[in-house]
Amino acid sequence: MVPEKISSLQNPRIKELVRLRDRRPRDEAGVFLVEGYREIRRALEKQVPLRELYFAPDWFLGENESALIEQARAAGAQLFELTKDAFAKVAYRERPDGLLAVAPQWKRALDDLSLPAIPFLLVVEAIEKPGNLGTILRSADAAGCNAVIVCDPVTDLFNPNVVRASTGVLFSVPCVVGESAGVLAWLRDKKIRTVATTPAAKALYSNADLRGPLAIVMGSEQYGLSEFWLKNADLPVRIPMAGQADSLNVAMATIITLFEAVRQRGK
Repeated sequence: MVPEKISSLQNPRIKELVRLRDRRPRDEAGVFLVEGYREIRRALEKQVPLRELYFAPDWFLGENESALIEQARAAGAQLFELTKDAFAKVAYRERPDGLLAVAPQWKRALDDLSLPAIPFLLVVEAIEKPGNLGTILRSADAAGCNAVIVCDPVTDLFNPNVVRASTGVLFSVPCVVGESAGVLAWLRDKKIRTVATTPAAKALYSNADLRGPLAIVMGSEQYGLSEFWLKNADLPVRIPMAGQADSLNVAMATIITLFEAVRQRGK
């Protein structure tokens, strides 16, 4: 089937793609945007059923786009070819590469997770910035976490900038969204120990035992972990700070803590 060509910036599909940058229209439609060659390729690798694929050859950066477009078409995506100006209207990246897909949202419950005998989880609470959440997902993937649990979210998993910052690993790292009390009860039922990061802790993260069934718990950018997690976590730990700053960016702190656990668990 020949892709439909769109040139008008007033086309209803162009207007809808612009609307999907906002959370309410995304949630109402049950879809989200995936922009970029790498991100769309990873979605297809994980057999995410892309509904639509928009492409603009004038923006292509390489030579592999045609194969990706054909792969999306074969997987059932409806294709649309856009002019350069039309794609610039719908792209949310500063430097688009001419590929944008619409994918269905999904919901996963805690009991849907398939965990190994010694699970390694990351729990994040009330993360505000999409870029931080995406970077955290990317770090969890690199560290080999079995799942990321997002508690009491401020930003949603399907924000375009979460997808972008995660470089598409949103499609490969199992993610669950839940409220803190239910997550803690589930972790205790599974006998998974919780390690909470806070500057007020006495124990250094590098001195803590991060082996065995483990969930590392990270708090929001502005306030850190809530009193709920600080009171109920099994062990509070801190990252030492030698300078004037009293805390690190949450994504940076997550990377440091995760890879200390990776180091210990590798032994």
